[in-house]
Amino acid sequence: MKFSDLLQQLKDGVVSDSLELSDRTDPVIHGVAAIDEAQAGTLSYIEGQKFAHYLATTKADAVILPVDEALQAQAIAKGLAWMSTESPRLLFARAIALFYQPYHPRPEIHPIATIAPDVKLGSRVHIGPHVVIRSGAKIGDDVCIHPNVVIYPQVKIGDRTILHANCTIHERTEIGADCTIHSGAVIGAEGFGFVPTPDGWLKMEQSGITVLENGVSVGCNSTIDRPAVGETRIGSQTKLDNLVHIGHGCKIGSGCAFAAQVGLAGGVTVGDRVILAGQVGIANQAKIGNGAIATAQAGIHSDVKPGAIVSDSPAIDNKLYLKNSAIRKRLPEIYQTLKHIQRHLGLDQ
Repeated sequence: MKFSDLLQQLKDGVVSDSLELSDRTDPVIHGVAAIDEAQAGTLSYIEGQKFAHYLATTKADAVILPVDEALQAQAIAKGLAWMSTESPRLLFARAIALFYQPYHPRPEIHPIATIAPDVKLGSRVHIGPHVVIRSGAKIGDDVCIHPNVVIYPQVKIGDRTILHANCTIHERTEIGADCTIHSGAVIGAEGFGFVPTPDGWLKMEQSGITVLENGVSVGCNSTIDRPAVGETRIGSQTKLDNLVHIGHGCKIGSGCAFAAQVGLAGGVTVGDRVILAGQVGIANQAKIGNGAIATAQAGIHSDVKPGAIVSDSPAIDNKLYLKNSAIRKRLPEIYQTLKHIQRHLGLDQ
């Protein structure tokens, strides 16, 4: 499509961004690409001056730029078509959706799927080969269930949800509309509940349920456990990366994002819009306030206030962590200075 037509389609989905269009060229765009891998006929983007050097070498015909007159001038000098916005990455994400749609099979029920007689199926459902759906399950409209998925009894799955191959949904789990469960994920399995006795460990039956609200995404090989009583709940539009573990009885708010290998022990409460970077661990019963951020490998053992940014293990305020890190780099020098002072004062005996 023409670059100007592409811009118009992107404008239709933008409310807050102000878009500006180069008036010097209007190439035909047939795809999108990273700025350093782009070829003729593709659209790319950069987010600031840090990446400005790519404008001189890119083979893209069009770019999405931040609101920066210097970058616009560079694009013009290179002969590139461009659009300028306050959120280049967001606009690029919308552009990708204009050129690519993920595979979604047509509605059908494969003849070698195993479906209990009392399962309630919505309209336009796709059920792939070797899917197993147990008694009492309810499947909404336009749901897509890929091969080898196992759905235990009494599960509820909302409209337009996608279950990718080889995921497992345990009994009585409730999954809302527009959710995505990726391959290998296990939702609603038994929480890690054992009580010590003089004769060993007594298993505490996990009678609770797991609830995923609308728009939740769960990455490959992630696990969300059900509790002994009550529920484990993931709030709407929360996104979990691959290899994330949510322990029994956790309550996760809406709009959160957890990167790979995040692990939450039982009973953790997380507010809305919380970001946990890779390998963050949170101890039992900790409470994380709205809008908090934990940087990679943070170990959280106590409550975190709303809006706080924490790092390190045990987790501390990020500003203090950065100061500590700067000092840590100088420890050999500081040690030698200390030894010199000790010798000077005769304290090294």
